[in-house]
Amino acid sequence: MLKVGDKAPDFSGVDENGNKISLKDFKGKKVVLYFYPKDNTTGCTAEACDFRDSYSRIKRKGVVLLGVSPDSEKSHQNFKEKYDLPFPLIADTDKTIANAYDVWQEKSMYGRKYMGIVRSTFVIDEKGKIMAVFPKVKVTGHVDQVLEALG
Repeated sequence: MLKVGDKAPDFSGVDENGNKISLKDFKGKKVVLYFYPKDNTTGCTAEACDFRDSYSRIKRKGVVLLGVSPDSEKSHQNFKEKYDLPFPLIADTDKTIANAYDVWQEKSMYGRKYMGIVRSTFVIDEKGKIMAVFPKVKVTGHVDQVLEALG
């Protein structure tokens, strides 16, 4: 697992509109990179809406907010429209970004083991170093933790 002080793995992906997004595009800015399992599920919708509701506070700090899940561009488009999300959602359909950040892991539900995204958030500083890591995020109160880490 990546830790505070590590260099954040660079990545390239596409957002819900097919626009290419790379971490290096945001050099000189802080980035909040949050990984979530699936569009339109209860916990992921609550988390996305919490980020949406705090988005103006995040933007005022000059911070870029990016959501990442293995869903397709089309799924992200529908999710963004349905909940009026003002930030890009990266379609990591091949799990390249999730693997680079070590959040694609074995999970277990009702005794069944499967691979999936472990809900996690990384705060990356202006120089591309990780300044905060939130593994196995509990949705309630998470955005406040992120805002606190941003100072």
